[in-house]
Formats: sequence, structure tokens, C-alpha cells
Amino acid sequence: MSNLSLEEIRKRFELSKEFNEIFDAFEEAIRLRIDDMEVYKLLFWNPTLTPDELGLFGEKLAKEFPELAYDTFMWLADIFEVTYSVYDNHVRSLEYFQKAAAVREDEATPYLAAANCYEPDLNIPPVNVLLEFLKKGANSVRSPRLIYERLIELYEYAGNDEMTEFYRRKLHGGSGASAQNFSEQ
Repeated sequence: MSNLSLEEIRKRFELSKEFNEIFDAFEEAIRLRIDDMEVYKLLFWNPTLTPDELGLFGEKLAKEFPELAYDTFMWLADIFEVTYSVYDNHVRSLEYFQKAAAVREDEATPYLAAANCYEPDLNIPPVNVLLEFLKKGANSVRSPRLIYERLIELYEYAGNDEMTEFYRRKLHGGSGASAQNFSEQ
């Protein structure tokens, strides 16, 4: 069992290029019950870690410290969006935005951030997946106005005039017909 100081844990998270050293530091941080997100941000930005390794650390951190789960998932989503989007077409980023939304369903940020990942020329991530995620968010958040705006944009990209108009009416306060009355083409 190692007895690393907080400073040594920070150093390893930030500078180590050896997975085993990083893993040992992470295990020590968990054992010491370090629940400072700033410490783990150093870990998540370590460029030597693979996406799978980042996911492993993030999932374990969220499990050990449920109060950090939302921030952990949002942080990972941002990292995958910025760093790995070229390789996985925002798949992991969207996955972590969804996990963050599951932790705080009434928070609009994960839904809006996921919509910002959309590349219309490449349809990445797939617009239908984003639409479903945003519709779920529109039903969960306290104030869905910004989500309605993003749904309108995405339905315009998808060429679905009926759903575009449906969300325009919702945005401007008219309920109109139920969304289930419209076909999703």
C-alpha cells in the first residue's frame, strides 16, 4: 500500500506517462477519500491516457463519489469532444453528456452541450440520436426554452418541417397538437 501525499498524487496525475503509476495514484486518492474535482481534472487531461482508461477512471470516480458524478461526466464529455472527436465522431462525448443528464435530469447543460457537438455536414453524431436526447431533456428540465431552440435547429437540418413548426409553437407558448401526432421522418 502506497502512502502518497496529495502533492505527489497531483504530480502523477499531471505528469506521469506510466499507466501503473497513474493507477496507483488514483487508488491512493480514492483510499484517502480525496473528493476535490480539481485534482481529478489533472488526471483527465493527462495526454498519455487512452479513452478507455479515461472512462475507467471516470466511472470509478463517479461510483466512489456520487456527488462528483455530474461534474465527472461533464468533464469527460468535454474532453472527448475536444480531444477525441476526430477519432470517434463525438460518440463518447455524447455518451458522457447522457450520463451527466441521468445524474441531473433537470439540468439543461448536458443537453445543450450535446447539441453543440453536432456537425450537420457529416451528421455526426447522428441527428436522430441527438433529437431523442434533446426531447427527453425538454421533458425533464425546469425551463426547456433553450432546448426547444436547439430542437428547432436540428429538425431544420433534418428537413422535418412538421416537427420544426411543432417546437416553434412550443417555444412561443402555444402547445398545439401533441408531438406524437407528428411523424418523425
